[in-house]
Amino acid sequence: MPAPKSRDTRDRILEVAAVLLETGGLGAVTFDAVAARLGVTKQAVIYWFPSKVALLSALALPGLRGEAQVAIEAAARASGPAEAARAVVRALIGFHLADLARFRLMYLSPQIGATAGARRTAAELVKQVHPVTDDMYSALADRLGGGPSARETAVAIHMAALGHVLMVALTEAIGDPLRQTPDALAERLAALLADGAGVDADRGS
Repeated sequence: MPAPKSRDTRDRILEVAAVLLETGGLGAVTFDAVAARLGVTKQAVIYWFPSKVALLSALALPGLRGEAQVAIEAAARASGPAEAARAVVRALIGFHLADLARFRLMYLSPQIGATAGARRTAAELVKQVHPVTDDMYSALADRLGGGPSARETAVAIHMAALGHVLMVALTEAIGDPLRQTPDALAERLAALLADGAGVDADRGS
């Protein structure tokens, strides 16, 4: 087991990498940049994260796994397709609104300063992300009745929930809050998607 001081170095590396990612995108996250900010050697960073993909995975995957888990659990508790859609939307929005900084890191930061090198790194990271999202979509599709378009509906529900959070994050960033509360809008979105999910399940049966 590493000494506490060494573990603290790992945590500090992740904190600095998160700041670089948020402000400069994937291209800004380099071992040299992280090491310079921390005042350590590049080898000290590589000791904990032997590749850039390993570093970015440590930043993003915990949030993605947490997102998938709350969605899967919400779907599992639902009594039918409509309730599953409603519950998952509420769960996803609640998860992300509880930590908008984490949401920005997961879904917005990778879009900043995209370069060819950053895209290659992102492509490697996606290989680790796909199994996580696949589990989430499969679980929701199953609760939606497993019809021919159930998985498509599951993906659309996820995207709609992320869109809600994106707008809340945007209005917060520019200091222009929405007239309706995020909770009220979440409930309205959940109701709309629940109605659609119920119809879809009926057609697929």
